[in-house]
Amino acid sequence: MRSKLHTVLASAVLMATAALATNSAKAETILRIPFSFTVAGKICPAGRYTVKENAIGSYVTLTNEDSSRVFTWTLGPGNQDPTDNNVVLKFDVAGQTHLLRSVQIGPMITSVLDRNVQDAEYATARRLAHRSR
Repeated sequence: MRSKLHTVLASAVLMATAALATNSAKAETILRIPFSFTVAGKICPAGRYTVKENAIGSYVTLTNEDSSRVFTWTLGPGNQDPTDNNVVLKFDVAGQTHLLRSVQIGPMITSVLDRNVQDAEYATARRLAHRSR
């Protein structure tokens, strides 16, 4: 009886691990951002950035591939279609200055990241999107 219990538990652990690995692999997107921008008071250079959602979809991480800039935010429900898997970065723009406003993965979105900025100075004018297939 004890042998059967171990077999069942081992099978459950293997299935959970496989499901987690599958979910993690689907949640990573690479975007090329053609301009420098500011987020959390830090200037980020133009370049390739990885957007990665955690396995259960509650956090998103933005990582610059050429530097040590890594940012992690909580995701909450957004207004989009729940079947949409696109990754969208929205920026507020004033002249040559870009501020990251939000990161969206499908129906999940961060809160406003640059909420300390006066809205009169900036316009939400840039969207970078990666369409999933």
